[in-house]
Amino acid sequence: MLGSPSLLWLLAVTFSLAPRGQPLGPRDLKEEEKDETPQPPSSAVPCDYDRCRHLQMPCNELQRAGPTPCLCPGLSSPAQPPDPPRLGEVHVVAEVGSAVVHWCAPSSPVHQYWLLLREGDGAPQKGPPLNSTVRRAELKGLKPGGAYVVCVVAANGAGESSVPPAGGEDLEKVGGPALGPCRKLAVPPRPQTLVHVAIGVGAALVLLSCSALVWHFCLRERWGCPRQAASRPTAGL
Repeated sequence: MLGSPSLLWLLAVTFSLAPRGQPLGPRDLKEEEKDETPQPPSSAVPCDYDRCRHLQMPCNELQRAGPTPCLCPGLSSPAQPPDPPRLGEVHVVAEVGSAVVHWCAPSSPVHQYWLLLREGDGAPQKGPPLNSTVRRAELKGLKPGGAYVVCVVAANGAGESSVPPAGGEDLEKVGGPALGPCRKLAVPPRPQTLVHVAIGVGAALVLLSCSALVWHFCLRERWGCPRQAASRPTAGL
């Protein structure tokens, strides 16, 4: 009998020390359900990267600078030479003998670009290196009325892109002027030259006309006019 009160006292002390759970209210139930709801993964959007944009920041730098993640276009392996760039618009300024060349980057890692200019069948002239953000360059010293071939070359640590060989197939058949790295370039004569040529041709025509008239009148003075001689009355009738 003495052990029963001790056992009851021990049980009372145990239940008094155990933490008491509080009942969950409606707000707690909603928060618990909200925490257990799976969140949809955020979908990444393409980066604001344009292969044809002049001074375009590299796409990997756009990924680091942007507030949200973005996707870059796929590139070939850096252990391979880059694909040929795509030469686009070429704007010729005949008055100053220059041309502005625009191109688009290939789907390859590129460290630098440069231009190749070939006049007729001569050797190509290599321009200065341009960094990987450049998409537009100016050619100077073009001769009025000259015919050229301009090519854009891309390079990385593995090598440089290919260009059609000189004297090979027609450039119109090698990828086309809007797809390949090269294009034929014809510089028209300067407008002042055309005016001078027109004035020279006009002056030559006037001089020839005056010479013909003078020659005609000189012949009439020397030999006379046959019609007037036939119409004169016969003397002594």
